[in-house]
Amino acid sequence: FASRRNLHINVNISDNTFTGNVDNEINGNWILAPTGSIHEARLKAKVKRRLRKNSSRDSGRGDSLSDNGDVVRSVVPPTSPKGKLLNRRSRMGKGRGLPKKGGAGGKGVWGTPGQVYDEDKVDVKDPNYDADCIYETVVLPLDEETFEKTVTPIVQEYFEHGDANEVAELLAELNLGSMRGDVPMLAVSLALEAKASHRELTSRLLSELCECVLTAADVEASFHKLLKELPDLVLDTPGAPQMLGQFIARAVADNILPKSFIDGYKGRVDCEYSRAALDRAAVLLRMSRWTGLRIDSLWGSGGGQRPVNQLIKEVNLLLKEYLLSGDTVEAERCLRELEVPHFHHEFVYEAVIMVLESKGNRTLQMVLQLLKSFCASTVITVDQLRRGFERVYLDMADLSIDVPCAYSLLEQFVEQSFDAGVIDKKLRDLCPCRGRKRFISEGDGGRLKLESC
Repeated sequence: FASRRNLHINVNISDNTFTGNVDNEINGNWILAPTGSIHEARLKAKVKRRLRKNSSRDSGRGDSLSDNGDVVRSVVPPTSPKGKLLNRRSRMGKGRGLPKKGGAGGKGVWGTPGQVYDEDKVDVKDPNYDADCIYETVVLPLDEETFEKTVTPIVQEYFEHGDANEVAELLAELNLGSMRGDVPMLAVSLALEAKASHRELTSRLLSELCECVLTAADVEASFHKLLKELPDLVLDTPGAPQMLGQFIARAVADNILPKSFIDGYKGRVDCEYSRAALDRAAVLLRMSRWTGLRIDSLWGSGGGQRPVNQLIKEVNLLLKEYLLSGDTVEAERCLRELEVPHFHHEFVYEAVIMVLESKGNRTLQMVLQLLKSFCASTVITVDQLRRGFERVYLDMADLSIDVPCAYSLLEQFVEQSFDAGVIDKKLRDLCPCRGRKRFISEGDGGRLKLESC
């Protein structure tokens, strides 16, 4: 310590003054102390320390002392290293609005009102990027070929589930463009080759779509095109003119076609098919006005929309006609036209009951042949067949009251059905036995009495 500092001080104790040269270090700076008091040197060092710890507002300024101890402030350029040294100035409210490192914070980090963009598709660093723009997905309108490939599966699926709201939602997602008026035309064209129940569903679909997806002008334009294309439709569907006339009458009754649609063609139709369709529609509308014919049930109710009692009557009628004719192909066609594949277990149930009530071998053999044919062609599924037999098993207690020998007849029919491959072993084993054993006498040793029926 003595080697670093040389002190040559002459102190006068009486007046607290000193003379001589003092080489000393004050606050890290080597200075040559002039003649004066140590107290003044300490005050200067204290002032320097206080200025260095000044507020952040003055941190960018350089401060110095004059010879007489006054503070002299000089502005330091922002780029000066001295201005950046030990700068702990807060940037709250004084930043440039840039995001922090890592992407958090910064001005506009939450976006601006009305701004919609996809971060995966929009480059916010692009100099041409405008925060006020709204980016949306543009769907191109369908052309004729794409329209047919897209809308045809939608209509065909509608024939299966019958939910018009789902069709409306799917069509609303498409940009139909100029092909919007062809939706009714495509639906009616597909319905002409389908069943009566599908035509009824098509009429309902047109009525539902006219409220949300289509306009009355679109429906009218579609029927104009259908009348022009009737010569081509007749090649695939001979009854197309009469069915199209019924579609026109139903559309007028549902108020999606104007009543003047038919009158506009009077005296201006050269095609015989178009004339037949318009005449059919005019006759149906007159009948509804004069005789009270219900146009809304023009196609009838098909499939599962019919009451259960009506379906049971039609199934019994089908079985009786088969027992008279013996035509298996015709019986299969009639069963398919009922359009109730979920109700085929009722057909199996009624067929087995008919065998038990007939008590004849001819009915047993014909019903067995019919069930074998239907199972081979998968008209009746294994599940529906099983449900039909199980229903008979559960009702045997009541059936045996009207038919005393029902148990023995059922066992015979079930055994022959198993031999013919109609049912499996598990279903055969479920067959119930006779409800009560009858003995010849009390001392016969348990010998069963023969059935006499």
